[in-house]
Amino acid sequence: MSEALNFDALDPGAEAEVVVVGGGPGGLCAAVAAAEEGADTLLIERYGFLGGMATAGLVNPFMTWHAGGQPIIRGLFERITERLDKYGGWGGPRRASAFDDEFFKFVAEDLCEEAGVRLQLHTMLADVDAEAGRVERIATVSKSGVRRVDGEIFIDGTGDGDLAAWSGAQVEIGREEDGHCQPMTLCFRMMNVEIEAMPSREEINQLYDDAKERGEIDNPRENVLLFYTTHDREVHFNTTRVVMHDATDADELTEAELIARKQVRQMVRFLRADVPGFEEAWLSEMAPQIGIRESRRVIGDHVLSVDEVLGAAKFDDGIARGSYSVDIHNPAGTGTVIERLPPGESYDIPYRCLTPLGFDNLLIAARCISSDHGAHSSLRVMPIVMAIGEAAGCAAQMALEDGDTRAVGTDALRERLVTRGADIFGMD
Repeated sequence: MSEALNFDALDPGAEAEVVVVGGGPGGLCAAVAAAEEGADTLLIERYGFLGGMATAGLVNPFMTWHAGGQPIIRGLFERITERLDKYGGWGGPRRASAFDDEFFKFVAEDLCEEAGVRLQLHTMLADVDAEAGRVERIATVSKSGVRRVDGEIFIDGTGDGDLAAWSGAQVEIGREEDGHCQPMTLCFRMMNVEIEAMPSREEINQLYDDAKERGEIDNPRENVLLFYTTHDREVHFNTTRVVMHDATDADELTEAELIARKQVRQMVRFLRADVPGFEEAWLSEMAPQIGIRESRRVIGDHVLSVDEVLGAAKFDDGIARGSYSVDIHNPAGTGTVIERLPPGESYDIPYRCLTPLGFDNLLIAARCISSDHGAHSSLRVMPIVMAIGEAAGCAAQMALEDGDTRAVGTDALRERLVTRGADIFGMD
């Protein structure tokens, strides 16, 4: 607890059995699952909409959720994609896994309303009152001022592990040798592109290298990463790169945003001037916030390792599966390391990765679960995080009986997830 903040003097803002901080893909699924399982659930989100990196970060499309030609991430993720499809916001003429971020906002709100999740938007975590391995209450800040929120089980869906770190949980940040994290990226989109006139990716990359050689672009990324969206004549770019900045430091995060927007300006000029098909295109959208691949990782009862990921490890308490490659964008500059799992294989994420060391009423439902730098580079993608979130939400509701997240029977949790439609290895 902050020495400067007197929690007892704060106006009560809300209370709930399960309090979820952060409405990104993991926090959203955690809140919906907890509420659907019967818990009185409150979801706190700093923006005026839900979705996190899927909306505020403009990250698109969804990365791999299959192994051996079969879906291994189902449950709430599958329900979300089905709802997106129903609304006309799923897939596109050139990318089957693209989704419309505006429709994602609708879907997220619908799921929360249908499940009975109570929302506090435009509300941020301000402080945490924690002692003896328990989060007692939190403070939030909003237009209503600083207020107290009481709960029984707390879920950290912040991505950066703010709730866990401010509670005093053990955290790591970045790679072991220097503490640097994977670079940040500000996504943007160009509209009115003559896609049929675009050159090959190899040719675009050569034009990009030429522009860098002329000093017109100072982006350290080694190539141009682009995707197609749900809309024709629109191209999505995940290609800016801001290195050696700490997403948990406000000053460095501010500087990262400014650097990234400068890179977007350079890229837009380059595309319009040098790349066929973009002559009449315009910058249609930049993400409201820079995308964060990596920041804190909250150390839990098990630390998932890169060797376990690449070895397709299975666990008795596996509550989610992943098959995405180890994908490490160079934290210090140019280059990206890609290491793939054996063909058709997947790995398990143990429940123990969601339980921070020393805490018995706190769960993690975001990319910051307990892992090393290499394993994190695989599990950080949105479909996997959604599966983690759904498991955290179910576990939170089950933990209410004893008030202890470690009292949750993992066999029962796995069965509950299967009943909800999740794909759990070794269970029919």
